[in-house]
Amino acid sequence: MRTSDFDFDLPADRIAQVPAPDRDQSRLLVLERGTRQIAHHQFPELLTFLRSGDVLVLNNTKVIPARLRGVNEKTGGHFEMLLLEESAPGDWWSMMKPGKRARPGTWIRLLNPCGKPSDVFATVLEHNEEGHRLLRFTGTTNILDELGQLGELPLPPYIQRASPQDLKSDLERYQTVFATEKGSVAAPTAGLHFTPALLEEAKNGGVQICQVTLHVGLGTFAPVKAEEISQHTMHEERFFVPEKTAAAVNAAKAEGRRVVAVGTTSLRVLESVAAAHDGKLIPGSGRTRIFIYPPYTFRIAIVLLTNFHLPRSTLLMLVSAFASPRAMDGREFILKAYETAVREHYRFFSYGDAMLIL
Repeated sequence: MRTSDFDFDLPADRIAQVPAPDRDQSRLLVLERGTRQIAHHQFPELLTFLRSGDVLVLNNTKVIPARLRGVNEKTGGHFEMLLLEESAPGDWWSMMKPGKRARPGTWIRLLNPCGKPSDVFATVLEHNEEGHRLLRFTGTTNILDELGQLGELPLPPYIQRASPQDLKSDLERYQTVFATEKGSVAAPTAGLHFTPALLEEAKNGGVQICQVTLHVGLGTFAPVKAEEISQHTMHEERFFVPEKTAAAVNAAKAEGRRVVAVGTTSLRVLESVAAAHDGKLIPGSGRTRIFIYPPYTFRIAIVLLTNFHLPRSTLLMLVSAFASPRAMDGREFILKAYETAVREHYRFFSYGDAMLIL
């Protein structure tokens, strides 16, 4: 399949710039795979589609304030850095702007969000084929401990804020209520709609709630640039599956109960592990580059809750595969649903509305 097959037109005013006033006030577009029906609901009505005995799998990763700013100690030139992954204590692979000026040996003093200099420095050690720079931080025992004072929340580029000071409300809302494990540079956005009360109501209805961790990297949301989707290579991401989650999912599968994946990140964890272990979920940690596109046979999840995704993105390809497992016609169904969502003024992307695929 070609990347252009997953393109669609989206008016700019459909891209949500702010979240709904309350987390669960978003809309919910429901897709029935068997009948190809599309229905409109409000997010709290999700509970009417869940059954006693379902296993709801959440991604508990926590977004870190990974965007840093600094100045070249020799030239005074400004840099913007986005932490991607720690490679060794004190050393982080990062994206940098302007990258061409971030040569090995460049010494950078970090600034706080108000532009005042700090006592923390970053030295460029090397760069890789992707253009990322390896930074060594000094002046602190752990840069993660400094992010609360120096870092900014790395909102996606399609969400506009006039200044770092305008990010205050995002510190709460661009984070799920169940986020506990620090490490993501982007939120698992399908989980943003849940409130503690909604999760408690689901639990009281017999739904078993479990968690996995996938630290979301920028590669998950990047547009596919290759003409043929089979030529695209995913960025690697770290995941963890607790024993309790593995046991609950395996039991549900053995007993014919449904596993409901909250978000494409949770789904990618389930499929990454199951693909390597004959359809079973095994506890433990690992790394994944799994790239799911039509046709694909899903081994674990029966239901997927997700948001609306960017054109030409790997996530749009994934939901197209889920819309018609083992077949090629899911793309048409999803793009028809997206056309409906645009026409009905649904809100798109990270702060937008949700979709449930049954």
